[in-house]
Amino acid sequence: MSSLESLLKGFTIALDPIILLFGFAGCLAGTLVGLLPGIAPALTIALLLPFTFTVPATSMFVLFAGIYYGAMYGGSTSSILINTPGESSTVVTALEGNKMAKKGLAGKALATAAWGSFFAGTIGLIALTLFAPLIVEFALKFGPAEYFSFMVLSCVAVSAVLGNSTVKGMISLSLGLIIGLIGIDIQSGQARFTFGGKIELLDGIEMVMAVVGLFALGDSMHLAWEGRIKNQKILKSPQTPWYKWMNKSDWKRSWKPWLRGSFFGFPIGALPAGGAEVPTLLSYYTEKKLSKNKNEFGKGAIEGVAGPEAANNSAVAGVLMPLLTLGIPTSATAAVLLSAFQSYGIVPGPSLLTQQGGLVWTLIASLYIGNVILLVLNLPLIKIWIKILQLPANWLYTGIIVICTASVYSVSRSSFDLLILFIFGFIGFCFKRLNFSPTPLIIGLIIGPLAEQSLRQAMIISMGDWSTFVTRPISASILFLSFILLFLPFVWKFRKKII
Repeated sequence: MSSLESLLKGFTIALDPIILLFGFAGCLAGTLVGLLPGIAPALTIALLLPFTFTVPATSMFVLFAGIYYGAMYGGSTSSILINTPGESSTVVTALEGNKMAKKGLAGKALATAAWGSFFAGTIGLIALTLFAPLIVEFALKFGPAEYFSFMVLSCVAVSAVLGNSTVKGMISLSLGLIIGLIGIDIQSGQARFTFGGKIELLDGIEMVMAVVGLFALGDSMHLAWEGRIKNQKILKSPQTPWYKWMNKSDWKRSWKPWLRGSFFGFPIGALPAGGAEVPTLLSYYTEKKLSKNKNEFGKGAIEGVAGPEAANNSAVAGVLMPLLTLGIPTSATAAVLLSAFQSYGIVPGPSLLTQQGGLVWTLIASLYIGNVILLVLNLPLIKIWIKILQLPANWLYTGIIVICTASVYSVSRSSFDLLILFIFGFIGFCFKRLNFSPTPLIIGLIIGPLAEQSLRQAMIISMGDWSTFVTRPISASILFLSFILLFLPFVWKFRKKII
């Protein structure tokens, strides 16, 4: 039976009213989860795992998939409106999206994020349906050397684009890389930078606390310091209906970033160390370089929202592919989904499509349906979300601090985590005062541990031979591209001065 025939059979099951109800509930819950800082989809799915003992597998996995997809939509909403990424993968969206919101263009930013997520998610699902075996075969060619080179490319893109200057970007990135070393060394088992072996630091710094502290608390503290929040509103809600928020020019500027973001997200998401953070970063870098409106970047460029959001949602389909075809979880959410499969006595891997084909194709079909549900659900809700910004600013930012504190504490019930949260909040405040971008720090915190692990694994495999990074064709090609991206701007500026 061909993939298309199997998918059609999956649709016949996924369109069952009960299955549709589970899908809608998952999409709605995921959207709300994404809006709340600190409540990740992995945690939400983990809390629902006990229901796997009583609810049929098909219904539960459709629910889980809806939560996973919906969280990406919700995360972009909080990033755009209040500069508080609900997910680490929506950090890049906040760069331009929140600037647009402050200019009174929140509806436009949310609309391009919703449409971009829909188109990119659909493209990712089509690729999952048709090309999964080919992409997985290519992904298996990536070894530790290739992953390290890939992380170097990401670091170069960060320092070149996301800092307010190259030097400031590198300082912020370096701080993130250093913080990423906190915890137990995976290779030797030794504790590093744990202040005498504090138990709370042995697992490293939680990404949620860093993101919420740097962005939400940092922004709130900075605005309070400047005395700008006395009984003022952030912006007025536009009176135009939601279907008119994007005009012809906006569609023209968005559709190419949607496509490019989709092609970044799916293949990188399919890599065992890919995730959704790196493709959003590379998409932003690409759009900034290709845009005809470069002067708008940093001030609210719609391309800077459209591209990363597309990459983010396309990566979700990519992340599911190695889980379903190889049994390899490439994110925290995928790892929880793997445990859900095991609860049903199902082993993901090459034999999953033959042994549990009905379940897999129903799950994929439900993702297509969920993508439509999320678009229909979120576009009309934009007007409701924007009303958040009509609150007096002192209420809004006080509420953000309270919600962030409560969310982080509810996850771990640890006062030490609250201390870490407010330390990152203070760092975010200092960054604002000194005109540093906090985004490179977050990227460094994400990339640092992955890069270190890949570097050490590559050196062990090569018996300490550093040339392994340039003798392997894929690794050498990525490093060469990194070299070009790092030095080309300087060469270009020097050439202009001579001419």
